[in-house]
Amino acid sequence: MLCVIRDDIRAIFLNDPAARNLAEVLLYPGLHAILLHRLAHALWRRGVPFIPRLISQISRFLTGIEIHPGAVIGRGFFIDHGMGVVIGETTEIGNWVTLYQGVTLGGTGKQRGKRHPTVRDGAVIGVGAIVLGAITIGEGARIGGGAVVVKDVPPHTTAVGVPARIVAQRDPHTGETRRVEYLPDPEGEMLRSLRAKVLELEERLTELEVATNHHLEHHVEEDALASQCWSALGDTNGNGAVDEYGYVAGDGI
Repeated sequence: MLCVIRDDIRAIFLNDPAARNLAEVLLYPGLHAILLHRLAHALWRRGVPFIPRLISQISRFLTGIEIHPGAVIGRGFFIDHGMGVVIGETTEIGNWVTLYQGVTLGGTGKQRGKRHPTVRDGAVIGVGAIVLGAITIGEGARIGGGAVVVKDVPPHTTAVGVPARIVAQRDPHTGETRRVEYLPDPEGEMLRSLRAKVLELEERLTELEVATNHHLEHHVEEDALASQCWSALGDTNGNGAVDEYGYVAGDGI
């Protein structure tokens, strides 16, 4: 237990440049919350009634951080500032995880059993982010501030938005980050190539019909739904040219 507490204190020094000395760190509400939770969780695991919830409520009153005594939290856990953080009963948090102000690790519905998130080692969850349900935040993943996460987040990726989507991928060995819009997209390339070929054939067919005085009254107008689909892939001007910014930014996906 002493080793775990030492790592909790060490996590503060590693993640918060404002932590200058041990005396100041001992005043952090996030540290108070995790220490009281470890006590409550130990009693919870031993089946002690009432007392774990009482400790949890006292901790909530003193720190503004609500952690259910049933939540499993690894070592090196750091809550920065912490006001408004909520961690549900079946939450599982790995080692060296960082949460910021206003994070919610909550459940959905009234089902029993595993209903709260699992957060793997080294994950970082930003200010005001909401993670709901029995989903998994992968090792080293990062959740942007204000994001609402309702699906699994792969390891070493960054997710932002409402609902959250993956915007970047990080190499855990080199630390190099690649944004998703720069990653290869063979399916998109194939669809754009097919679209360009169809437009080319239509143009050649039109030239042939004009040359043979073929009547065009029976031609069917372009389907609106198909137009929307191609627009989502970036073909916004109807001539096969792709609007690269709209496509790589993930519009319509």
